[in-house]
Amino acid sequence: MVRKTDVKYVANLRGGEGTIEIRHILSKDELMGHASMYAHVVIPPHATLGFHQHVENTEPYYIIKGEGIFVDNDGSRTAVKAGDVCVIEVGQSHAVENPNEEPLEMIALVINQAGKLLD
Repeated sequence: MVRKTDVKYVANLRGGEGTIEIRHILSKDELMGHASMYAHVVIPPHATLGFHQHVENTEPYYIIKGEGIFVDNDGSRTAVKAGDVCVIEVGQSHAVENPNEEPLEMIALVINQAGKLLD
């Protein structure tokens, strides 16, 4: 099967600034309860994905294009660029900022904690 990617535009995602583009690679049904999101996320210039907590799931990011700032659970801020992996463990919080003039693009996978089926 071949199909088009489901694209959504979300303003102020998780309390962040600007409008984030989320290109859903697989739907929740296609993830079969193992994960709740697998997407190509585009954060435009000067936009942010707000600081939020992951309860009963984890969300690694793989940066594929651009540069930005990853805000970790402890509030530390780390510059990220293409090829970097950001790991958010179950129960941790994080944010992503794009203070630059070019979009920041990443692959995001929200994986459910073992034994947990989440919406």
